[in-house]
Amino acid sequence: MSNPKAESMARYAAAMVAADALLERSEGVEPKALVVLGSGLDAVIGETRVAASIPFEDVPGFPPPTVEGHAGRFVFGHAGTTPVLIMQGRIHLYEGHPVERLALYVRAARLLGADTLVVTNAAGGVSPELAPGDVVVLSDHINLMFTNPLLGPNVDEFGPRFPGMVDIYTPELRELAARVAAELGIEVREGVYAGLSGPTFETPAEVRMLRTLGADVVGMSTVPEVITAAHAGMRVLGLSLVTNVAAGSGHGHEEVLATSAERAPVMAGLVAGILTRL
Repeated sequence: MSNPKAESMARYAAAMVAADALLERSEGVEPKALVVLGSGLDAVIGETRVAASIPFEDVPGFPPPTVEGHAGRFVFGHAGTTPVLIMQGRIHLYEGHPVERLALYVRAARLLGADTLVVTNAAGGVSPELAPGDVVVLSDHINLMFTNPLLGPNVDEFGPRFPGMVDIYTPELRELAARVAAELGIEVREGVYAGLSGPTFETPAEVRMLRTLGADVVGMSTVPEVITAAHAGMRVLGLSLVTNVAAGSGHGHEEVLATSAERAPVMAGLVAGILTRL
């Protein structure tokens, strides 16, 4: 028979161990924000004064990523004067990881003092108004992964058993993103992200369903991290780079990486501009 209290303590302890390992190699950087970079969006690193870089596998509980376009490093540094912890790549449900592992790095960052999550992703365009290269500021999400990082015993040290999910994409940060985008001459729109488990891309019927449900973009990440951050009382900003038309005639992940590479400088400038104003 499982022991809920012991399992809750074990999850908290795992986050503490990961946080301690990161702290040892942080070079004194105390992050205000955790930044998670999606497929091919490493250009954000170029906008950051890097103080330290740690491979995922050097942190207890973190496996290396298996997906092209995800370097698999934690990077401590500064965007302007804002201290940040950047995840250069991420791990995904479709790689076979248990959902609680996707909560681990958000919780570790929270223990290090980060009160904001800035999460980026490469996404498929569901709305017919979107085209590859467009940037979407997330206003909400639809969890179609059929799992949740808060399943199992609640870790009371991070947040309540039944956290609310209204305005988890912080309105003030969405407004900040829009202002920075306008200053940089970047056109953005707000939209709803649908999170599916992958690794298959969506069928045409699934895309029609997503449009009916009110989704604008679709991807295979982001939702577990955002739920974990909201549970822990963090502010959240989500940014999607539309890299392909969902159920389009592109060439799968290669198309995603190609569009990411082309538009990565735009996303990097936007993310850096936002981080400097936190």
